[in-house]
Amino acid sequence: MSISVRVVDSANGCPVADLAVTLHAREHGAWPVVARSWTDGAGRIGALGDRPLPRGPYRLVFDTGAYFAERAVDSLYGEVIVSVQYQGDPGNLHVPLLLSPFAYTTYRGLAPTTAAAGTV
Repeated sequence: MSISVRVVDSANGCPVADLAVTLHAREHGAWPVVARSWTDGAGRIGALGDRPLPRGPYRLVFDTGAYFAERAVDSLYGEVIVSVQYQGDPGNLHVPLLLSPFAYTTYRGLAPTTAAAGTV
C-alpha cells in the first residue's frame, strides 16, 4: 500500500532519470514531508516511503525545474504538484507524469506489479 510514479519526457520520448520527487501528507492543515526519492533510469520510483500509507490526501512534488535547468532547456514549471486522494488501495497508487517544457499530463496508472510490460 504505497504510491509509485513514472516520469516520461514526452518532448523527447524518454524516461526522466534522477528527478527528485517528494511526497507530502496533509496533517492538521500542514503538508509535512513523508518521503523523498529520485527516479531510476526508467523514470520510476517503485514506492515512496518505507511503510504502508494510511488513507488520506497527499501531494507529489516533482522537481521539474532542476531537470530542465540541467539540460539548459527553458520551461514554464519549476515544479509540478499533483494532489491525490489515496484510498488505501490494496495494491499501489501509481501516478505517471508525462512532462514537456511547457505542459504536463498526469493520470491514474496501473501499479507496476500489475501493469503489462511496456506500459506507463
